[in-house]
Amino acid sequence: MAIIELTHDVFETTVTGPGITLVDFWADWCGPCKAFAPIYDAASENHSDVTFAKVDTEAEQALAGAAGITSIPTLMAFRDGVLVFSQPGALPAPALEQVIAAVKDLDMDKVHAEVAKQRDESGAGAE
Repeated sequence: MAIIELTHDVFETTVTGPGITLVDFWADWCGPCKAFAPIYDAASENHSDVTFAKVDTEAEQALAGAAGITSIPTLMAFRDGVLVFSQPGALPAPALEQVIAAVKDLDMDKVHAEVAKQRDESGAGAE
């Protein structure tokens, strides 16, 4: 599966769509990013049902800032438009597989209910 390069223009439409999207925030000068790249590439070959994307934090500084990226590499996982995982640091292959399995196993009805509840609670006091 090809890994897509995300820019500010397509980031939101990519991560808010249906299904699972993993996003690797990286930079060319980052040693841990370079170490993680072949692990991420291999996972993309094994999970054709998952969209794998990358954001070059040097080319997309505003996007990285908007996403709250303070350390690279950072991996984010979105499922059906909801950010369900975010962690800085290069993951070894078994840990990346665990993340993918956990995201696939999520009960999205429960996740969407929890998101709605949090939205209601945060909006209830705002007037």
